[in-house]
Amino acid sequence: MLLTLAPPPDDGGLPLHRRLYLALRESILDGRLAEGAALPSSRTLAGQLGVARNTVLAAYDQLAAEGFTEGRRGSATRVTARQQPVGTAPAAPPQPSPAPAPRTRAWSAAPPMMIVRDPSRPFAPGVPDLAAFPHAEWRRVLGRLWRRPPLDLMCGIDPLGHPPLRRAIAEHVGRTRAVRCDADQVMVVGGSQQALDLVARVLIEPGDRVLVEDPCYGGLAGVLRAAGAVAEAVPVDADGFDPALAERRCPEARLACVTPSHQFPTGATMPLTRRLALIDWAARRGGWIIEDDYDSDFRHAGQQAASLQGLDRHGRTLYLGTFSKSMFPGLRLGWLVVPPSLVPAFVAARRTADMAPAGLTQAAMAAFMEEGHFGAHLRRMRSLYGKRRRSLLDAAARILGPDLPVTAGEAGLHAILWLPDGSDENAAANAAHAHGLAPTPLGFHRVTKGCPGLILGYGNLAGWDLDDALKRLLSAISPLI
Repeated sequence: MLLTLAPPPDDGGLPLHRRLYLALRESILDGRLAEGAALPSSRTLAGQLGVARNTVLAAYDQLAAEGFTEGRRGSATRVTARQQPVGTAPAAPPQPSPAPAPRTRAWSAAPPMMIVRDPSRPFAPGVPDLAAFPHAEWRRVLGRLWRRPPLDLMCGIDPLGHPPLRRAIAEHVGRTRAVRCDADQVMVVGGSQQALDLVARVLIEPGDRVLVEDPCYGGLAGVLRAAGAVAEAVPVDADGFDPALAERRCPEARLACVTPSHQFPTGATMPLTRRLALIDWAARRGGWIIEDDYDSDFRHAGQQAASLQGLDRHGRTLYLGTFSKSMFPGLRLGWLVVPPSLVPAFVAARRTADMAPAGLTQAAMAAFMEEGHFGAHLRRMRSLYGKRRRSLLDAAARILGPDLPVTAGEAGLHAILWLPDGSDENAAANAAHAHGLAPTPLGFHRVTKGCPGLILGYGNLAGWDLDDALKRLLSAISPLI
């Protein structure tokens, strides 16, 4: 087996183990390494390639963590057998289906999309540690731009967004999430909510049935209602969204909205078999997949699974992300990676909406990323939030006890406090708010009824006594459960 570790021209200086992992992954996806094929021993491959054995071990560990390979002690590492065929990658880039024509339609009124909570209170979900943000570096970037602002950004901006920011985003998601795109596919948006709204404008007709996880991001329901679509709830399990169950429940659906890397809000991770099955569903049905990778920058345990979009050789996946948690919510910047065939339709939809977020803000974010501040900030915050997650789980087990279990996925900024069956989670959330806390009810994110719970954010706990906050929470909800 011959593998090359020569970096592509714009690889951003990926480390050897990452390049080896990507080369092996491509060989598996395009069928050069067939199901059941044995990989060379780490020592043998290291000798063939002239690299350290630890480099090969790191690449093999990542492949195993994502479900591409399996092995037992004393036996060879082999390519995993899968229920869905991978297929053979074409020699030329895939030619996705033609883009649907932009269209107009009547909008129905949608109820308020979120419960407003004070982000300065403990347990407010989705709020990063704003005190730990690198204010000085951000201030210097903004000051430099405002002292001599580019005149083109003061007049207008490309509907796709500021080109340097699009290039920085494409490099970031390609390097960290194995997303396959170039800057011409990246559209800068005003956060995840606007990305979903644009998707609805382009891909949804009134009456369409859309597959959604249950529970799911609460803001998605409002977008679908406004577009006149019908949300088809697919209950998630320990492996997240189940494509086979979804197809049985609603065979006519042509759009699925998923959070495969860190299911919101349960924290489940979709395994490789289900990812490939979902991609196969979209290819067979002529459907589309919306991959919301809302907090992929903060992985605290285990290996980070690469994006679903990077596995899709059919061009049916739209990938969205946001700076709201990695930077701060008020920045109102995110991105949408669009298949090439859909770019004209999304540009047309953007022109009828808001054109693009503020140009100078985009330029500041681009400079912040290009100068290395963003990467350094992510490394610091990843360590901080990982420690905070462990502290919350340990303290919750000690103070709340086994009757009020708290669980947290291996990524993100929130945990779930599970309440006894029959509990009124809305009353519990209101009681907690009266005690100076800010959790939100899990039911806000459900399409159908399910186990009650409270979502506890742990990003903004700086300056608070965690034991005291949990004792206040217990005092608030005990009379109600």
